[in-house]
Amino acid sequence: MALEDTRIQIPHNIIMQNREKLSVSGVEDVENFDDREIVMYTSRGKLTIQGTDLRIERLSVEEGDLTIEGTIDTLVYSAQTRGHGGFLSRLFG
Repeated sequence: MALEDTRIQIPHNIIMQNREKLSVSGVEDVENFDDREIVMYTSRGKLTIQGTDLRIERLSVEEGDLTIEGTIDTLVYSAQTRGHGGFLSRLFG
């Protein structure tokens, strides 16, 4: 059995409001962010969000919740697994 099959999956949901506010659950780590791109690892893979004037309004490390505001243009998933040394692990690890 593969390692990914044996670990518990954290629920992952996305709620977008008018392409200006995005709430994401199941966030495991934030790799990097600036006002045009936010890259994070979720329980369902790597998620890249692109837009303009992006800012992280709320981040709960314990609950894995993230709220982003700004103009959201693109959401892209990849199957890439979480790397070592992301923003949260550097901040809290």
